[in-house]
Amino acid sequence: MELKIAVLAGDGIGPEITKEAIKVCNAIGKKYNHKIIWTYASTGAIAIEKYNDPYPDDTHKICIEADSILFGAIGDPKYDNDPSAKIRPEQGLLKMRKKLGLFANIRPTFTFSSLIDKSPLKKERINGTDLVFVRELTSGIYFGDRGRKDNGDTAYDTCTYNREEIKRLAKKGFELSMKRRKKLCCVDKANVLESSRLWRETVQSMEKDYPEVEVSYEFVDAVAMRLIQWPNTYDVLITENLFGDILTDEASVISGSMGLMPSASIGNNNSLFEPIHGSFPQATGKNIANPLAAILSAAMMFEMAFNLKEEAECIKKSVEKSLEKGIITEDLAQNNEKAFKTNDIGDFLKNQILSEN
Repeated sequence: MELKIAVLAGDGIGPEITKEAIKVCNAIGKKYNHKIIWTYASTGAIAIEKYNDPYPDDTHKICIEADSILFGAIGDPKYDNDPSAKIRPEQGLLKMRKKLGLFANIRPTFTFSSLIDKSPLKKERINGTDLVFVRELTSGIYFGDRGRKDNGDTAYDTCTYNREEIKRLAKKGFELSMKRRKKLCCVDKANVLESSRLWRETVQSMEKDYPEVEVSYEFVDAVAMRLIQWPNTYDVLITENLFGDILTDEASVISGSMGLMPSASIGNNNSLFEPIHGSFPQATGKNIANPLAAILSAAMMFEMAFNLKEEAECIKKSVEKSLEKGIITEDLAQNNEKAFKTNDIGDFLKNQILSEN
């Protein structure tokens, strides 16, 4: 099978962890006789430096011509520390999502048996945790009207949703829940926000189309609490852009490190796969970043974009073996455990994949 994949490594540790994901993908290609064609493009701070645009037209062209996209990370302290910057790396991410129509962010949270004691939460709280957030990506407060008034002393950001935007996101959530434990939680703030009331009303109207799915509705503040208390009671959660941004980061630490969790951003015609962590500029160039989230994102790509489930499982099993053997980076190393380098992880997984019959 021929797979055309666009590579947007981005900023910070993005190029380092993406390199290891590509290494693993190439091993899968060799093992399963797939021809992978990689096409590289710039986005984020590096694209601003080159083109004065965080998501240039040439990058967009490469993305729409690819079968799928493997993405690293966006962000640079140069822009974080300059409130007056007119062009920012993160604008490239929002622009990319909007232009590619990537309206649904799929963010799983699960635990590894060999890492259960590395979580900041008690073992009995997180055992069996296997949940997925489906976050709306292209509307809400991040894309609403914003500005300043009263000589700059008053600022406003507007959260706007329409029914169709909610329906297409909720449809993804319902469909995903049908493949899992058939439980769906709609996360909102319907006791206060009109946009949340539209979310709840719309999802309620869709329940009849999925009679097997048990649907619950919870306020975002309650979910923030329950994610720490009983994360293993959730299956699929759907929510709007801002709530999803915050809650998925909270959920990410359940596994023990943000360097472990993958994600997908999907639309009707395009799909993008990326680790959930940021650009981690403090680690850039030190060969210490955990590449497993990027590698597991590649596994999601094989399964979701190409329907190559055996290949995806091969990657996931190899990751499990690496963790069981203690092949870990410094974010997971505790009590004088040996910390391996970023490229060591990729090499181990590549060799593991190619050595299996």
